[in-house]
Amino acid sequence: MLCLTSGCFFASTSFLPSSFSMYAVTLSSALFLLQKYAMAVSVAAAGVIIGWPFSILVFFPITFYSLSRGGFKKVFLSGLLTSVLILAFSLLADYYCYGRWTSSVFNLVQYNVLGGGQSHLYGTEGPLFYFRNGFNNFNFCFILALLFLAILPIARKKYAPDLLIVVSPMYIWLAFMSLQAHKEERFLYPIYPLICIAATAVIDSFPDLFRDKYAVEDTLIVQIAKGLRPVFLGLILCASHSRTFSILNGYSAPLEIYKHLEHHGDAGTGSVLCVGSEWHRFPSSFFVPSYVSEVRWVDDGFRGLLPFPFNSSFGGMAAAPPYFNDKNKAAGDQYLKGTEVCTFFVELDLKRPFPARGTDLSTWETLAAIPFLDRELSPATYRSFFIPYKWQEKNVFGLYKLLKKIPKGGRAHT
Repeated sequence: MLCLTSGCFFASTSFLPSSFSMYAVTLSSALFLLQKYAMAVSVAAAGVIIGWPFSILVFFPITFYSLSRGGFKKVFLSGLLTSVLILAFSLLADYYCYGRWTSSVFNLVQYNVLGGGQSHLYGTEGPLFYFRNGFNNFNFCFILALLFLAILPIARKKYAPDLLIVVSPMYIWLAFMSLQAHKEERFLYPIYPLICIAATAVIDSFPDLFRDKYAVEDTLIVQIAKGLRPVFLGLILCASHSRTFSILNGYSAPLEIYKHLEHHGDAGTGSVLCVGSEWHRFPSSFFVPSYVSEVRWVDDGFRGLLPFPFNSSFGGMAAAPPYFNDKNKAAGDQYLKGTEVCTFFVELDLKRPFPARGTDLSTWETLAAIPFLDRELSPATYRSFFIPYKWQEKNVFGLYKLLKKIPKGGRAHT
């Protein structure tokens, strides 16, 4: 499950703080179950400080019980030493990058927890968001994981208290994060391994639901329950493959479209790549060839703050440019006034009533167009999971396009 469920597949390949915390949770939980309590707490400290500070809530049960079981002084000193060393390196790195003594870890906590900022400015979702998301990424595995507490009375000898301590953060984190207004899929990454552990424990306990503790031999129904374990595991993995296939084939167009820039170096050095409403799917400048001198945004209605081209005249990495703010308000100069300077343009054409730029054949030629799943017009079941013969038939697709401006007096290639 850790390898093949869709949630773990995408989380493990994401270069995000919450992904690092997910790895730390996996290792810390394993060390705890192996009774290596000092190492478990040290790994937890690394996961919180290097990874994501808010994941401290996920590590709390393991840390608390490690302190009580492994010798308080030994475990405490191990966690303290690890925390001090990592924080020292973090402070030095922050000083090198920002030119002043500051802590990026503390600043993150201050902005989101201590009233320095307003995370809800970046989008809000309802209380059931993570439960829907959990089912999409783990299908039946997520449902079984939530049933872990229900099987404890039957399988107490096998799973209590150690496995209960390891799995308990899943419930704590789901409850805590569901109460927050601002929600994102990546916020659940730290508990993804725990979902797999809890679901595996439930599947393993199927025969215990029907076993008579006084019986000498297993009854027929117990033998059937044993046989159902690989069936359920296979069902979960098949559904996971279905989800992964749907995501990769339905939404991979943004990454693929930027690869086509490599084949159009004839546009010349100093080319400008423009992006409109698709700013949120722009991967990063690492995907843009060196002949493109700038990536610029075109105003398509978004009123939040977007990145600016790097300007060394403000003082390099240590600078705090005046156009940045912590209220997610658009800066006056973040958009181009028009598309005159654009050499290339990336857009998503979803066949809506308003015209796409690519329809202006006198101004733009289409260099590449890749199908992109239209979420609004596609049924939830068919867009979420790949169902053979139905996925392509039932879903609606737009086109993710790379456009190139036609020089004045020129004509498009055919």
